[in-house]
Amino acid sequence: MRLSKLLLTSSKSILRNRVRSFLTTLGIIIGVASVIIMVAIGKGAQQDIKDQIQSMGTNIIMIMPGSSSSRGLSQGSGSRQSLTLKDADKLRTIESLIAVSPLSRINSQVIGGSGNWQTQIYGVDPDYLAIREWDVISGDMFTKKDIATSSKVVVIGKTIADQLFADQDPIGQSIRIGKVPMKIVGVLDEKGQNAMGQDQDDIILAPVSTVLNRMSRQRHINQIMASASSMDVITDASAEIEMILRAAHRISDGDDADFQIRTQADIMDRATSTARTMTILLGAIAGVSLFVGGIGIMNIMLVSVTERTREIGIRMAIGARESDILLQFLIESIVLSSMGGIIGILIALGAIWGVTNIIGFNTSIDIATMFLAFIFSGAVGVFFGFYPARKAARLNPIEALRYE
Repeated sequence: MRLSKLLLTSSKSILRNRVRSFLTTLGIIIGVASVIIMVAIGKGAQQDIKDQIQSMGTNIIMIMPGSSSSRGLSQGSGSRQSLTLKDADKLRTIESLIAVSPLSRINSQVIGGSGNWQTQIYGVDPDYLAIREWDVISGDMFTKKDIATSSKVVVIGKTIADQLFADQDPIGQSIRIGKVPMKIVGVLDEKGQNAMGQDQDDIILAPVSTVLNRMSRQRHINQIMASASSMDVITDASAEIEMILRAAHRISDGDDADFQIRTQADIMDRATSTARTMTILLGAIAGVSLFVGGIGIMNIMLVSVTERTREIGIRMAIGARESDILLQFLIESIVLSSMGGIIGILIALGAIWGVTNIIGFNTSIDIATMFLAFIFSGAVGVFFGFYPARKAARLNPIEALRYE
């Protein structure tokens, strides 16, 4: 029998039992749709994380204090006071770094404008804006001169401006941070949430010397941030940073450093690896329904062989070969699973559109996943349809003709 005639015969058999055929493919439909939807949501989440981390800036390198210990107990990362403004100045000599900024962070109540607000105050260098790729949309950033004189000036985030100065221009206004009066000289552009869900606009920037000398009364800083000229030089820049700081802190190569170096690429890899694992897990769980759908196809095909035993006997009696019967039932199984795959893809596309445009969740359609899901649905038809087809092909023609 020609392949075209086998396809026609198989299609007629499927259409003769439309409801049963649809129910048979339901497992495949749900499986294919679930895999595509879950992978799209997972990849969308990965992209969200990447975008949020990239909003931190470009080619960032962060140097943080190491861990201290008390009575043999580690106090955790960043608990050791080991970084100073002099360390930040030494790193400015590295040619591959285009910007370096020390960072001293405190939490404080801010009073001014129409009320008060608890927020974070970052003592930084003007280079901090270049590192974070952050713009001042109103007013100006404080200068190196302000740092040299520990000037009482600040640049506030959009959230602070909205909370304290909702109906007025904050530029030139005064606020009090703790007991220190400060003058607002600029307002930052809106950044939104970071990868941890924190509001990046709920922040006040002040000269690092002002925070250290007038607010925290400390000599050590919390962090040093730097920006490399390109992603290609980050590794070399990190190595040079470690060499300079080890020399400055008199730490030999064999000893543990009293600081840690992390890059933006490291943070992104760690953050996206979790989302990637969850995507694979969700896709695998959804893929189980494809297996279940395949079992459903095998069951129905076995029922179909039993119901059509006499028909198979007649076909064999008039000259049909075993291979013709095998192909006929195998093609029926493949057509059923492929139809389920196509319908599943269409349903998945509709569901992804709804999730993106109605719910507002970010998704990313992966064409490769759709293609693989369809191929897999066809493979399910071959795998689970072969046994029933083989059983039909091996029927004894005489016994088949006698079957009632």
